[in-house]
Amino acid sequence: MSSSIRLKTKTRNNITTVRAIIRHPMETGFRVDIDSGNLVPAHFIKLVTVKHNDQIVFSCDWSRAVSKNPYLSFMFAGAKAGDKLELSWLDTQDKTDKFETLIN
Repeated sequence: MSSSIRLKTKTRNNITTVRAIIRHPMETGFRVDIDSGNLVPAHFIKLVTVKHNDQIVFSCDWSRAVSKNPYLSFMFAGAKAGDKLELSWLDTQDKTDKFETLIN
């Protein structure tokens, strides 16, 4: 199975920019299904963690207010080309995904 995460990095002047898109429905639990008239159950990412060489450099708690297929971008210092970067997420249905790459 392919990952739900697309991730790119770029390092310049000792600052690494991380850009990621996560394919996820991010259902709020407030939307009504047109066919059945019932609420679509909540299903959204609640935790995102990014590690650089096994050290957490970014972590955030998300809620139902984040859009479908969220885009994430941030910068951090101290990385160099060839270092390991790992992004993982956990959602409200305890599903998870993880993507590892080398910084370039």
